[in-house]
This record gives sequence, structure tokens and C-alpha cells, in this order.
Amino acid sequence: METTEVVEYIVNWLKTYVEKSGLNGFVIGVSGGIDSAVTSSLCARTGKNVLALNMPILQAENQVSRSADHIAWLEESHNNVRGIDMELTPAFVQLQKSFPKEIQDDLTMANTRSRLRMMTLYAFASHHSLLVAGTGNKVEDFGVGFYTKYGDGGVDISPIADLMKSQVYAIGRFLNIKQDILTAPPTDGLWEDDRTDESQIGATYAELEWAMDYLSSQKIPDTRPKIDIPQKPTARQKEVLSIYNKFNLANKHKMEPIPVCQVPLGEKKQSET
Repeated sequence: METTEVVEYIVNWLKTYVEKSGLNGFVIGVSGGIDSAVTSSLCARTGKNVLALNMPILQAENQVSRSADHIAWLEESHNNVRGIDMELTPAFVQLQKSFPKEIQDDLTMANTRSRLRMMTLYAFASHHSLLVAGTGNKVEDFGVGFYTKYGDGGVDISPIADLMKSQVYAIGRFLNIKQDILTAPPTDGLWEDDRTDESQIGATYAELEWAMDYLSSQKIPDTRPKIDIPQKPTARQKEVLSIYNKFNLANKHKMEPIPVCQVPLGEKKQSET
């Protein structure tokens, strides 16, 4: 499917879904990265109401400015988009003061930032009768689980979760997303030092896509993979597979349904009669 067809399909899917839901449109957090830029642009093309929130928390200035610029561009291009600046640093600092020092490790507080943003999105969604649009791509949502449970993973609808990162970039270029967003290193925006996704994961998105394709081809040998996959992976490819499998296993609890303890009450009742 050509990029233009993918864009049209997602926009129509979004429009149909929100109309069936009886709600008024979408609210989305815009981070200054490619995923939220593409998702917000697709939502805007539906013609439905879109609230685009810039939610900095002790944020790197370049991320805040990219987000603001993208939201301004959306507002200029679509009269159904309204941008909102929500400075969440004071709320986050207050949480820090309230939390015991013993639980304030770096990862816990990074995830707390994400959950604070989720809570903010749902406050706007509830008040304006909107759907929270997720910004996760396929690699993040179904490959390595690189998102915060009940944070950026807490959404109502996932427009780009069936797209690889490379496909998201292709759509971004098609939609004329600003160049500084297209070239910015991917980051989750949860750290004060502006660390990248690659530095946290240990592999690029291109490498992770390769790993997903490779493992898929191993499960279904007669299905032709999307990319050229060698019979014997190189040393680096083996390392990437190890990284991918480590994250995939550790984050299964995010990517699979919540386990439910199904008590066999019916069977017990029958045995008692």
C-alpha cells in the first residue's frame, strides 16, 4: 500500500471510529517527536476537534520548542485544532515532595512523569468528550514494549501501532512534518538529560525492525520477510536479537492482556452436589 493510501486509510478509520463512539474528537500529547507529530496530523485531517497538548516537565528546551512549533503549524493548517500549553513541572515537583525518598529512583520518577501526562490528557478528554489518541508505533507497542504502563500506554485509540518506525517517518515526510522533527533523535522525553531511545535500548529502530522481521520469518518459514534477511546473522545482528528478546520478555506484562484469576466456581459447585 502506498503512503498516500495508508494516510487515507488511517484518517478514515479514525473518523469512522470517533463518529461511532459518539464523542467529539481527539486529545493528544505532542512531544516534539515524529510519532506524536504524525499522529496529531492524522487526527487533524479527520476534520474532528483536536486538542494538542504540550506538556513539559523539566523538559529539554529543544523538545518543548519542537512541540510548540508543530502545534502552531497544525493550528495554521487546520481550523479544527487547538493547542494548549500545560506546564506540568510544578505538579511533578509537588509529587516529588510528597513521595518518600526511598521510591524516587530515576526510572520510577520517569514513569511518574508519563503517568502525570496521561492523567492530564484524560482530564481534558473527560471534560470535552474526546478520545485520547496514542502515539506508539509497532516496534514500541508490540516489539520491545518501550512505553510506560498506564502512562503513554494509557490511551483509547492507537492510530499508528501497526506501523514500523520507518513507515511513520515515511508518512511524516509525506505530511510535510517539520525537518527538525524528522531529524531529531527519537526520545521518550522523560529524562532531564535528553537521553535518546537508542541509548536506553541499545539498538536503533532500524535494527529492532530487522529483529522483528527476522523472528517473524523464523516462526513462519514460508512467508517472505519484508527485508533481506541473511541465513546466518552477523555478530551485531545476534546482539540486536538478544536486546530485542530481553525487552520483549521483560515487557510482556505491558503488551499482553491483564491476567485474570478465573476461579472454577461452577466446577466446585458441581463436585459438591
